[in-house]
Amino acid sequence: MFDVLKTLSGLIKARPSKSPTAHVHVASGVPKPQQKQPIQEKVSKEDKGVLLQAQAQAQAQVQAAVAMAQAQAREVLVEAKDQAFRIKREAEDEMRRRLEVIGKREGAIEEREKHTRDQETLSEKKLLDIESVKKELSERLEKISRLTIEEAKTQMLAEVQEKMKVAIAKEIKDAQIRAEEESEVKAREILVDAMRHGATEYVAEFTVSVIKIPDEDVKGRIIGKEGRNIRAFETATGVDVDLDEEGVIRLSCFDPVRREIARVALERLLKDGRVQPGRIEEIIEQVKKELERIMFEEGQKLCHAVGVYNLPSPIVALLGRFKYRFSYGQNMIAHTLEETKIGIALAKEVGADANIVRLGCLLHDIGKVIMDKEGSHVELGVELLKKYGLPKAVIDCVAQHHEDTQFSSVESMLTYIADAISGSRPGARYENYDEYIKRLKDLEEIAKANTGVKEAFAFQAGRELRVAVDPGVVDDATATIIAQKIKEEIEQKVTFPGQIKVTVVRELRAVEVAK
Repeated sequence: MFDVLKTLSGLIKARPSKSPTAHVHVASGVPKPQQKQPIQEKVSKEDKGVLLQAQAQAQAQVQAAVAMAQAQAREVLVEAKDQAFRIKREAEDEMRRRLEVIGKREGAIEEREKHTRDQETLSEKKLLDIESVKKELSERLEKISRLTIEEAKTQMLAEVQEKMKVAIAKEIKDAQIRAEEESEVKAREILVDAMRHGATEYVAEFTVSVIKIPDEDVKGRIIGKEGRNIRAFETATGVDVDLDEEGVIRLSCFDPVRREIARVALERLLKDGRVQPGRIEEIIEQVKKELERIMFEEGQKLCHAVGVYNLPSPIVALLGRFKYRFSYGQNMIAHTLEETKIGIALAKEVGADANIVRLGCLLHDIGKVIMDKEGSHVELGVELLKKYGLPKAVIDCVAQHHEDTQFSSVESMLTYIADAISGSRPGARYENYDEYIKRLKDLEEIAKANTGVKEAFAFQAGRELRVAVDPGVVDDATATIIAQKIKEEIEQKVTFPGQIKVTVVRELRAVEVAK
């Protein structure tokens, strides 16, 4: 404001100096004294008006600045008050929260101290009660039994031990009874489940050795001139040809594979019509190669069906011979597959080695298709597996699956159980119980019919006949003759699968009892 006033005063002072100068310059001559006074009065009035106007503007600006400053001051004051109030409120809230936390902690500490004091009081009370009871019991014991504390303690311990002994024995007995009951139920469940896994439906097909012929003229071609064709056929196949029955030709041979070769070869010869020695040998060789291929493929299928892939080729080929091997009407491939499934299920259930049981069940009857050696199928199977270096555990399963020797492992016992389940389940085999008993009795009667025989026992399902002779009547040489004679009579009179081992025992025992 002071700067504005100062500017106005300077402007006023500058105005009078210009006007006279201009007046003189315009006149360019002698001044006119009569015009000077009115001009000065006019300038003075104008300066006063300007000065008043400036003063009014300055005053208005000052008032506006003051009003603005007052408004700003009021806004700053209000804002400061709000901020101060907010800070105060936040401080009060924070203080309140801290006081609440402190109060809660103090309450928890007090509660804990109270609980501790209560526990201490309770413990002290219990200790006092225990001491009181202990003292009372001690006094009663000493008073009643007139025993010292040590003697009473010993007696009490003895009584407690006796009571505990009876209770423990009872618990053990109850546990044994429960275990027996549960084990029986569990065993039934395991067997049923295993049989369910293995009891697949199949039709047991027999190897048919009977060939039907259209007319009797065909027999003449088969016999040939002076019987050369039939002799060549029998020599090449190893079977006996029976032409006595009308309308059919019967092939007889113990080896089912040879019988099958003969059947297929004879059917092809009848279709071909060229029945002569050279053609007979050619056809038979072709059929042999085809059957060997078929049997190897069947052996592979059987192995793959049970999850075995690394067996030697000769063993696989022997397993394929099961296709043409039957036991009491039960096909050997079907029986082996069924038994292996049952054995694997049992092994997994009881925690045994499933791979050992798998191989044991698969190979347990492999000795039945070995026809070029003498011996039981168990002995032949064990010998074969040893030859190809199979594990001892697997060989033991094969050797013990008919209880020929004592079981050496859980796996061998499971192989025996699986074999029994597969062979004895309803519908598996066609020989009935009466026929089985009759065959055993026939074997024993054949043996007892010989002079010097005291007792005879057929066991192992009729696979072995053991004969006991009187050592006073029969010497060693005669015992050998009796064994040979019994063997020949069995072959002539009894129909049986596999082999029957005849053992003649001559033993002299001298027994005395000292009294």
